[in-house]
Amino acid sequence: MLKTGNTLIDAETAFTRARRGARMRKLRRARVQLPVYTGAHPVAATGGVREIALDEIRGTLEPSRATQFDERFAPVRAAARRRWESIWTAEERGVALPPISVVRVRDGYAVRDGHHRVSVARARGAVAIDAAIGV
Repeated sequence: MLKTGNTLIDAETAFTRARRGARMRKLRRARVQLPVYTGAHPVAATGGVREIALDEIRGTLEPSRATQFDERFAPVRAAARRRWESIWTAEERGVALPPISVVRVRDGYAVRDGHHRVSVARARGAVAIDAAIGV
């Protein structure tokens, strides 16, 4: 991604690009909503904090977040812009963000907290993210 040197402009551009990707996927086929795992019972993060692959994150525990992101965690609503851009800017400035919170599900992990951080990490091309794992 081409950087302008202005963090806010770069964040706005990245959000627009990520959201456009979600819209293009929707046009090519019916948008696949972020899966909601209702059978997973969130508990304290007793599994510790470790790095997990972003590709292992399969969905969410929060039904309201399923309407804000597509299956690739790309933002689908403009309402996510402010939070998304603030996380992008923080990462660009080297701010250490807290780990996301996930629980194990049958084929990977579901996010309890940190949906925007996952979305930004994917948009930035990251392959892994720090996560507090609930068991």
